[in-house]
Amino acid sequence: MKKLLAALLAAAMITTAFAGCASSDDSSSAADNNSSSQSESQSGSESQSDAALSGILKLSGSTSMEKVAKAWGEAFTAENPDVTVDVQLGGSGAAVTNVNDGVSDIGNLSRALKDEEKEGLTENTVALDGIAVAVNPANGVEDLTIDQIKDIFLGNITNWSELGGSDAEIVVVGREAGSGTRDGFEEIVGVKDEAQYDSELNETGQVKNLVATNENAIGYISLDYVDDTVKALKVGGVSPSEETIKDGSYTLQRPFIMVTKGEGTELAQAFLEYVLSEAGQEVAKTAGCIPVI
Repeated sequence: MKKLLAALLAAAMITTAFAGCASSDDSSSAADNNSSSQSESQSGSESQSDAALSGILKLSGSTSMEKVAKAWGEAFTAENPDVTVDVQLGGSGAAVTNVNDGVSDIGNLSRALKDEEKEGLTENTVALDGIAVAVNPANGVEDLTIDQIKDIFLGNITNWSELGGSDAEIVVVGREAGSGTRDGFEEIVGVKDEAQYDSELNETGQVKNLVATNENAIGYISLDYVDDTVKALKVGGVSPSEETIKDGSYTLQRPFIMVTKGEGTELAQAFLEYVLSEAGQEVAKTAGCIPVI
């Protein structure tokens, strides 16, 4: 009897010992699982952090695109606080040079790339723009044909009285050589490299300001620069607007282009993706440009 009790007691002790090992293994397994989950969670968090955009994105080029480029930059930085978008000017010609030389990540052109500029560059049409023929608000002329505008800039028409205006000499104002606005205007009107200027200025804002302060001046500016200090003339009976630019009835229009060297940097690609998104195109519209989507 004593031997039987001793055997039962020994069996019970062995069972308890096995139960204790099982409990310890389960606990260890759970701890391992928790540790693995935490590691995966931390890894995922690190991946998300690594994916965040950061750095300085350098843009340069067309002064006509200054307003919309800065608006895009501010909106992009609002979504990506670790990104700084630096917008410099210099004209459309400088945009191509700066991108090719690695000075800028993105070049802004207020015209299409010329054939000799295309090699190695990728162009993206990011908005449309109307070129307004601007005069002083006091000028009585309201509407000109393309042929009349051509004759003014060629020097064939020199007095506003020839166009139904006051007896005053016309002061012809334009942009400097290499300007995308000048290239676009002269090509459309048909005065390429033949226009006769009384003043050639380096920025669209300067053209607007001169017209605004001279009752006899005429110049061309980006549509988004038009305000109550100048008057945008009708061209062939059509006023410049988003609707008339989109339907093609207003003929003085051009594309706004952003170019990169090859496909551009990862940051440049992300910026262009934003610019061509619905949100980015809404920013363009707010800045006075015509969306392309």
